[in-house]
Amino acid sequence: MEDRIYTVSQFNKMVKDYLEGNDDLKNFFLKGEISGVNYYKSGHLYFNLKDKNCQVKCTAFGYRYKKIPEDLKEGDSVKIFGDATLYEARGDFQIMVRHLEKENKMGALYEELERVKRELSAGGYFDQGKKIPMPSLPQTIGVVTSGNGAAVRDIINTARLRYPNINIYVYPAKVQGPGAAEEVIKGIEILNRIEEIDVIIAGRGGGSIEDLWTFNEKDVALAYYNSKKPIVSAVGHEIDILLTDFTADLRSSTPTHASEMIVPEKKKLQEAIENREKYLKSFLGKYIHRKRDELRNRRNSFVIKNFQRLVQEKNMEVLDREREFIRVYERYLLKKKQELEMKREKLNALNPKNILKRGYSITTAKGRVVKNSHEIKVGEILETTFYTGKTTSVVKEIDIDEEGVI
Repeated sequence: MEDRIYTVSQFNKMVKDYLEGNDDLKNFFLKGEISGVNYYKSGHLYFNLKDKNCQVKCTAFGYRYKKIPEDLKEGDSVKIFGDATLYEARGDFQIMVRHLEKENKMGALYEELERVKRELSAGGYFDQGKKIPMPSLPQTIGVVTSGNGAAVRDIINTARLRYPNINIYVYPAKVQGPGAAEEVIKGIEILNRIEEIDVIIAGRGGGSIEDLWTFNEKDVALAYYNSKKPIVSAVGHEIDILLTDFTADLRSSTPTHASEMIVPEKKKLQEAIENREKYLKSFLGKYIHRKRDELRNRRNSFVIKNFQRLVQEKNMEVLDREREFIRVYERYLLKKKQELEMKREKLNALNPKNILKRGYSITTAKGRVVKNSHEIKVGEILETTFYTGKTTSVVKEIDIDEEGVI
């Protein structure tokens, strides 16, 4: 057993030799989250690399020469390349870092963003036909942004500079980090319930894409879309990827630009009114002058000067036409009376009563008129109608007519 007794130095040396002699612990990649970053003037870098359960110490000697980033900070996701070793003097197990690169934390987020964009686009959330038009002269605007950032000052100062009488409601909201999405959504909902607000500006100043990511959240974008009042997406950025830019009724490049887009300049409005007033006065003056000329011309016209005589002449024409009409109408009536009398005489000639009056009679059998002797039978009852009165008889004998028909 005495052979297994080591000094600490011996033991650490043995462990170091073992680690450095094991090929599995050389030239490997390791990824995780950085903590405890320390850059030393000597040119060395020390930090811990961890995951949810464990951490390991890492050392990068002469990091500048290895092109390792000099802006590593707490929470950065990185991938390192190096070897496992042991610092004998303190017995610290560590990784000797030969290369380090930042992990693309945004990659997965961008993939999800593109998926959500496709989903919302297919659902019609980006359609221009569903956008609410901006008011031409808003009296009151609502603002959702950080209460102490430059964005809120820029919006207020720009709006008041352009139109000093404008009223502004500000809902101070967190615009990045945990809870920011919920606060922005709540701010939009509350400002929608204030009746006098004409339009809403929601956004923030510029920053990294990580800082702006709240405005790429699906729920935030839907809050813009569901706003009953016209809403402007006012996030200070150059890249056109934010979801709120697509679902808002209007997109501006910065908060200041948003104010400029929806708040008109009072001075220019006054100038426009004055120019309109001048135009209307000029137009009205020319119109009145033209009508005066027309009236003067009409007074001097032949028709006006001879109006009474022309009226008398027209009256005489009407009287002559009236007389002529009466003569024509009387002839027309006489002709129609003569035609009516002729038709009356024809009707009287065809009237059965008048025929009977001349001594004729009508004989019927069972309701039918008997015209020939062969239409009746012996024993059949006949009804004879005279000019006045009727008789009933029974057929006893039928004579043969001249042609011999019975």
